[in-house]
Parts: sequence; C-alpha cells; structure tokens
Amino acid sequence: MSSRTVIACLLGLMVAGCDRQSPAPEQAANTSMGEVSSGEVTSGEASGTSAPEAPKPAGAVDRSHKGEAAPTLGFTTLDGRPAALADFRGKPLLVNLWATWCGPCVAEMPTLAATAQRLKDQVAVIAVAQDDAAKVKPFLAGKKLEALPVYLDPKLTLSVHYKANLPTTILYGADGKEIWRVTGGFDWAGAEAQKLLAEAR
Repeated sequence: MSSRTVIACLLGLMVAGCDRQSPAPEQAANTSMGEVSSGEVTSGEASGTSAPEAPKPAGAVDRSHKGEAAPTLGFTTLDGRPAALADFRGKPLLVNLWATWCGPCVAEMPTLAATAQRLKDQVAVIAVAQDDAAKVKPFLAGKKLEALPVYLDPKLTLSVHYKANLPTTILYGADGKEIWRVTGGFDWAGAEAQKLLAEAR
C-alpha cells in the first residue's frame, strides 16, 4: 500500500470520528424530560479547563455535598442588577441552573414555576440561566413562568463552581448549607420532588 493511500485512509477515519460526542442541535432540543442529553455541557467543557465528567442518570440525587456553604459567587437579575445566593439566606432556597439551548432544562421549567408558586411562602425558588439577557428575554416572552424568578450567569460562574451538567438544581437550607442537588431533568411538581422538597428547613 502506498503512503498516499495510508494517509488518505487515516484522514478519512479522523474526519469520520471527529465529532462523535456532540449531538445534532435537533437532538438536544428534542430530548424529553427525564432523559440526560449526551449533549449536556459540563463545566470543564464550557471552560476548557478539564476533562468532562461522566453524565449522571436523569434526576440523580447527590447528597455528597451536604453541609457545604453556598458559594459567594455573583450573578445578575434580568435587568442587570447584582445578585448572590446570600441574598436569599434565612429561607430555604432551590437554585436551578439552566440554559435556553438545554432541552431537559426547558422541559422542567413549567414544573419549577408550579413549585415556586406552591412553595412561595416556604422556599425561594430561582432559575439561573447560563445565558445572557439577549437570549433569555426573548426565550421567556410568551411563556407562563411568571412565578419563577429568573437570573443570569452568562459567564457560567455557578456551573463551573458546581462542575455541573445542565440542568442542575441545588437545595439549600435557611442556614445557607447545601442539602442535596439533582442533576438532569426532573418533574419538580411530582411526588418524588415533593418528598425531596419536604427536607427544606
């Protein structure tokens, strides 16, 4: 076999296998709630600093960070005012990290809004978009999510801190200490979520 043939074969193999881990955009957008998209972006992929972690099963509850204090990292309101998790201290807080391009994130948002409405006197529920206002504001237009306060973190500060796949949702107690986190799409209005949220104190 000539060296040109070998080089051509190697180039063909490299091109054929270069983007195996990225789903087509329509696949990510059509992922139904409860499935973990193979296209979820980990903080390592987003920042380019480390190898991606293996995706956890959808709705996987992780208690390994229980008792850790909420980070002091900042984000903003939709109109650009500074905000932080400490602003919610004194009341349990459910923080959802999401993005407009994340299928499982979008699918669970109506259930988060319903939960925010149902628990408004007991638990603060917020959704922190890993996008900028130019993407989030048009996305929210016409959606019935008024009960769900939406914030912005376009620099992915929280996702990188948590080393999170999207969506990731973290419950903090009124003392600002983590109770659990859930990775992947989840039905926040369902019985399993209600059982988990009963741990909020």
